[in-house]
Amino acid sequence: MTATGAAVPFGIDFGGTGIKGAPVDLEKGDFAAERVRIDTPQPSTPEAVAEVFVQLLSSFPDSEGAVGVTVPAIVRHGVVHSAANIDQHWIGEDADKLFTDATGRDVHVVNDADAAGLAEVRYGAAKGRAGLVLVTTLGTGIGSALVYNGVLVPNSELGHIEIDGHDAESRAASSAREREDLSWEHWAKRLTTYYRKLELLFSPDLFVVGGGVSKKAEKFLPLIDIETEIVPAQLLNAAGIVGAALYATESND
Repeated sequence: MTATGAAVPFGIDFGGTGIKGAPVDLEKGDFAAERVRIDTPQPSTPEAVAEVFVQLLSSFPDSEGAVGVTVPAIVRHGVVHSAANIDQHWIGEDADKLFTDATGRDVHVVNDADAAGLAEVRYGAAKGRAGLVLVTTLGTGIGSALVYNGVLVPNSELGHIEIDGHDAESRAASSAREREDLSWEHWAKRLTTYYRKLELLFSPDLFVVGGGVSKKAEKFLPLIDIETEIVPAQLLNAAGIVGAALYATESND
């Protein structure tokens, strides 16, 4: 419990190789204690992952609030509907119920990019910005989050928009730049094509670019030729955990 008596929420970022968690201070939008990381079990079945969550939470007995969990998948009403980088047994799993039963805590699951988007709008690069904010995470694929006046429109999956006969992320993700050994300039041309398509479809007020490569934003963001303002994410590796805790807490309001 905090000094004011409020229960401290907890965020968990569940990925293909690691599961990271920390209690979250929602006033500051940051970890309330040092983050803990545990390797993702192999195979990463729902039951095996639930056991890791129990282990994680036991390390933080003072965190008694809601628990938010990011997953790299489509999530509708707590049920997982895809499994690109996790075990196929997740498809159709009611993850909210599974984790709530396993941990004895109130758990809410959210898509990983959606969690990052919420965090950037509330605490990061899009704080205080009205209208439609479109957050993209450039990594192995392209994750996306649509947030309108602070309200999340979940599961946008805009990395899979078709451009010139290709799945957009197959040519514009950070992994494509590395795989094809593209120069920053060449990659920025592909990103220009991608973001122009998103401009045409959504007319956003702001783009926020996350993912690990956003740490090198100065190398490529100025080269992207679009009309909409585009800025790098600020929360970086904290975004998923912070956004998950925020999502879980507000799901109970």
